[in-house]
Amino acid sequence: MGFRLLLAMSSAIFLIVFIYLDKIGLQKVTLYLYFYCVIALNLPPYKYKLKSNENKTFIFDVIRKKYVVLTPEEWVRQHILHFLIIQKGYPKSLISIEKQVVVNKLIKRTDIVVYAKSGLPHIIVECKAPSVKISQNAFDQIARYNLKLNADFLIVSNGLDHYFAQLDTQNECFAFLQDIPKY
Repeated sequence: MGFRLLLAMSSAIFLIVFIYLDKIGLQKVTLYLYFYCVIALNLPPYKYKLKSNENKTFIFDVIRKKYVVLTPEEWVRQHILHFLIIQKGYPKSLISIEKQVVVNKLIKRTDIVVYAKSGLPHIIVECKAPSVKISQNAFDQIARYNLKLNADFLIVSNGLDHYFAQLDTQNECFAFLQDIPKY
């Protein structure tokens, strides 16, 4: 049996358990099963805070210092944030969420921007939901943001696949990396 088929079958089983536990009011167990077993990411786990309100699930964002609606993309963003803070040592004070950028007269928002000590953008992160394949469109999107921000590093991730790139100003291109440097 292939890995993807096995994952799909186990996802279906956990979704049934998820719906049942939700109906009988065991939301914390439900959330644990759903997000830990169904959407396991290729990122280090961390101790997250979840809550439910009016049939919506929220996750605590340590940068915005509030609970935000939990979507698959937000699940990835929160894991990337903790990866940057815990594994890479970037201070929370140098991280911004949903920074506005004007691109072609349209207001866009970056998922994550990490600043250098100088206050200039150092890393831009574009997060996608785990179900979204990383495509050229994601790289084009983050490249358009970087035309305005001029960050040294770019990260594109769906939580399962991660791409790290460094700006090569001399050759006017990006070089793909195995990882990004620590703070």
